[in-house]
Amino acid sequence: MENKTDLRIWAKSIRKELDLSQKSTVIVEKIKNLDAYKYANNIMLYYPKRYEIDLTLLLDDSKNFYLPRVCGENMEVCPYKKGDALNISDFKVCEPCTHPVNPEILDLVIVPALLVDKFNYRLGYGGGFYDRFLANIQAKTVILIAKELVVENLPIEDFDVSVDFVITD
Repeated sequence: MENKTDLRIWAKSIRKELDLSQKSTVIVEKIKNLDAYKYANNIMLYYPKRYEIDLTLLLDDSKNFYLPRVCGENMEVCPYKKGDALNISDFKVCEPCTHPVNPEILDLVIVPALLVDKFNYRLGYGGGFYDRFLANIQAKTVILIAKELVVENLPIEDFDVSVDFVITD
């Protein structure tokens, strides 16, 4: 499996077999102990889809949370509190209805991934939105992922951006 398309199919099949509820609890507890999380005030996370780590477990913490919203080829950063209205995007992702803010306020970005490698490169869903976004921010970045979805190496292209931290169960 060398190409990204095959790797995406493989990763999605693995995720369906995992107990993500249990893994989410363990991983969320681990991020709460990460200094980058403890000292962050403004955190962008993603609203989890089925078969993703449940980040909504973080929403009761005393932090300012933000969700991404796709706008053309880019992502906007929009405030989000537990219970706020969400729209379903063309990509079948829950997006906030709030007005975007300047991404420079972010201290930490929790990045979705289907797979991650030992060099902290990720395989996403293929739109390139996070790579474009991460290339232009100064915030710390982290991926929360099941250990079964960590591989030795991923195929990397010039535009791929690695993250600062990876947390597994």
